[in-house]
Amino acid sequence: MKKLGWGLIGCGDISRKRIAPALTTLEQCELLAVARADFSLSESFAQEFGAKRRYEHWQDLLTDREIDAVYVATPVYLHAEQVIAAAKAGKHVLCEKPMALHAKDCERMIETCKQHDVTLGIAYYRHFYPVITRAKDIVLSGEIGEPVIVEIHAFEWFDRTPGEPRYWLLKKELAGGGPMMDFGCHRIEVLQHLFGDVKAMQSQIFNIYFKREVEDTAYVSLVFENHTHAIIRVTHAAYEARDTLDIFGTKGTLHVPVLNNGTLVVQTEKGERTEHHPPHQNGHQPLIEDFTNAVLEKRNPAVDGVVGRDVTAIIDKIYE
Repeated sequence: MKKLGWGLIGCGDISRKRIAPALTTLEQCELLAVARADFSLSESFAQEFGAKRRYEHWQDLLTDREIDAVYVATPVYLHAEQVIAAAKAGKHVLCEKPMALHAKDCERMIETCKQHDVTLGIAYYRHFYPVITRAKDIVLSGEIGEPVIVEIHAFEWFDRTPGEPRYWLLKKELAGGGPMMDFGCHRIEVLQHLFGDVKAMQSQIFNIYFKREVEDTAYVSLVFENHTHAIIRVTHAAYEARDTLDIFGTKGTLHVPVLNNGTLVVQTEKGERTEHHPPHQNGHQPLIEDFTNAVLEKRNPAVDGVVGRDVTAIIDKIYE
């Protein structure tokens, strides 16, 4: 079996918990090298996941001739520079979300990858959730009629002080924004996957509780070409965590009480039923598997640079 040789740029929490385990589990992948800004911590990471080489500077990893593809798992402000450099080095690139700070950066990333004939993917892994696939199938089947109103709530308490892990998410120049930028982007991608292109939008961002550079709370109202109206509400300031998706149609309703769990409640005139469609235990694995197969099969990944750019274009308007 043909294997894809991988390099990993960024060895933080998401890399340890999801990306590296997926790269070492999938038969068609081989994790060859890692690059980490804090080089003193890279040795234990490389040993844990069997990477042959480690680099202090990510630019050096891109000169490694054995590496076919690179996973960029760094803060958002670095994505454009690193993806463009990887493409110029002839590496296929799978990049963490959001794709970049601004849609104009996404365009440069897409164009450079095209010029150098490499594949570009973006890590919107919820695209592959079985419950999302099932919800889309039900909507398209007409079982709940025409989708009219959709609501998503994504709440988590998040507070960090300087020096703590992920504190960079509270620095505007590094993260671009608060919870809407960090995890609201995932929900925007889910809605576009379910309902298509957006034709109108309104949004507001707030600092309700925290005094910080980025918002602690935000909402966006999206109207899709098919006339579905969706609202996403996100916050870092609520005690109760939420991860909900509700689709209200003219003949029924879909409720997903916890998106990351995959339970789906369907309500129609025929009654109510509960289905269970849990995600993979490693949420990133289906994403990485699809991207790897896309490279090997010379096709586009399911979540490509255009998907990433379209999400970022909406985010740009939210923060204007």
